[in-house]
Amino acid sequence: MRLPIDPQADAARRAWVACPVCDDARHCATCADRRNCGEHWRYLISNKGPVIHLQCPQCTHMWSVNTRPGATRPGDGAPCS
Repeated sequence: MRLPIDPQADAARRAWVACPVCDDARHCATCADRRNCGEHWRYLISNKGPVIHLQCPQCTHMWSVNTRPGATRPGDGAPCS
């Protein structure tokens, strides 16, 4: 089931983080060079401190990422601190 695009989504508020579901940027040379690609950005819905809440405009998946240095994502083997 695809979610609708969040009403808080604004193309002016973007982030360049890999989508954990569709991984649409996997073969993009611009993204591989860690540059801001015009196609593979995510909606930055909101943040609370270092935790950002994102939505992928391609597959509409929503997720959160702790951007604090040294924090790991859930499923990486260690909990976010």
